[in-house]
Amino acid sequence: MASTDTAPSLHEAQAPDSASVEAGLDALEAVQTQGTPLSEVLRTKALPPLIALLLVLALWQGAFALELTSSYKLPSPGMVWSSLVDLWQAGTLFSIVWTSVWRGVAGFLAAVAIGTPIGLLVARVKPVRTAVGPILAGLQSLPSVAWVPAAVIWLGINNSMMYAVILLGAVPSVANGLVSGIDQVPPLFLRAGRTLGATGLANARHILLPGALPGYLAGLKQGWAFSWRSLMAAELVAASPDLGLGLGRYLENQRESADMSGVLLGIILILIVGMAIDLLLFAPIERRVLRNRGLLTTNR
Repeated sequence: MASTDTAPSLHEAQAPDSASVEAGLDALEAVQTQGTPLSEVLRTKALPPLIALLLVLALWQGAFALELTSSYKLPSPGMVWSSLVDLWQAGTLFSIVWTSVWRGVAGFLAAVAIGTPIGLLVARVKPVRTAVGPILAGLQSLPSVAWVPAAVIWLGINNSMMYAVILLGAVPSVANGLVSGIDQVPPLFLRAGRTLGATGLANARHILLPGALPGYLAGLKQGWAFSWRSLMAAELVAASPDLGLGLGRYLENQRESADMSGVLLGIILILIVGMAIDLLLFAPIERRVLRNRGLLTTNR
């Protein structure tokens, strides 16, 4: 006589496995959303750059102590620090930094306002992409300092010349970043947007820009880098009392007076400002975007 016991159905056999997978995913999500202790953040984020900085200073001081070259060419870290203290005591440090930061940020915002619609047109209109795309790629590879002589002739030595050089250097990067981001938007998103009635500006606002955000953000970061470098090139070359004293002009003034401590201080200040904008502005935005899309890894 056949047994009355019946084999479990396929659905019943898979139920425990499905429940285990769901529980594992829930646990993984819970782990990822837990806050990182401050001590862990300091150990993994702050300590390595600090160690690297101390190592660079030690090597720098060692090269100075061993007299590998004359102090005229390689001053000690203490001599550069003295130059910084002199600027601080003279009350000019903040004004020098702020002059360049204001120009750089204002020029970058203008580049974003101009480069974003250009990127949308190039990405979505094929004839425009065919005609303008190669030009944008070529402009992005052109050194910003090459625009300075032309801008001086066109506009004179004034703030308009400064902003023109920034725009010519940064707009192609912003536009190309947006084009690259839009190219990576899944076609399904575009079809879904059309089905829901998102066309024209509504499609750009609700479908294209959000979908292209990672690539667009990369273009913005590169656009800021080009803005800052373009500004420094313009300040190094162009000099006028009406322009005020920015970091680039301060660097050139120290070079003209053969003050290597001042030259190194200018280079360090330019580096610090560029890094600060990236760490304080772009890095948090990038982490938030990646976190919202589930792309943030534990080492970011």
